[in-house]
Amino acid sequence: MSHDLDRAALAEDQGRLRRMLDRTVGRVAAADGLPLAGQPEVSILDVACGACDEAETLSEYFRSLRTGQGGPPASTLLVGTDVRERELDEAKERFRDTEGRAFEFFKGDASRLDGHRELRDAFDVVFFRHQNLYHGRALWHRIFEQGLARMKDDGLVVITSYFDREHALALDAFEKLGAEVVTSVRNPESRDLITPGKSVDRHVAVLRKKTPSR
Repeated sequence: MSHDLDRAALAEDQGRLRRMLDRTVGRVAAADGLPLAGQPEVSILDVACGACDEAETLSEYFRSLRTGQGGPPASTLLVGTDVRERELDEAKERFRDTEGRAFEFFKGDASRLDGHRELRDAFDVVFFRHQNLYHGRALWHRIFEQGLARMKDDGLVVITSYFDREHALALDAFEKLGAEVVTSVRNPESRDLITPGKSVDRHVAVLRKKTPSR
């Protein structure tokens, strides 16, 4: 695949991701409402973000969702963290602050988020794109735990997965950590990759922390 074709495919993936956010987060918002309407800013933590191709998609989606719930236009802060410095440098070049949108990227171990003093205490949304549970369950359980700890009590976790089985295992892991699955959807537009059974954003799920009333 040429570089231009690769960029085109990545751009198309973002359109598909946006539609999947409508089918998942959007439906949760329509059914239950989200605790965003009274806030001037929506904060998003993108864990193990790599080059963070999804940064603009997430920022624009949650800004429009918040604005659609009433009140003045929202601003968004997206914070991406990863251990790969080269990918983070790419993200910093691609995504610059604009009116109503801010982006921050820093190198950090996602399994030790509690050790990063520069990271704010709690976010409205914690996002894991293509979580990698197969590549070390104990490590990713720790990453999931750290992500939940950085989410507001009324916030949301959004995850996407490449594989059916890995997605099911990730949902089980989150439930054991005290989260509940609000919705999980198989993406009908997911772009197939070379590995059998693997596709881009194959599943998208929304989770939240369990409360005594649920």
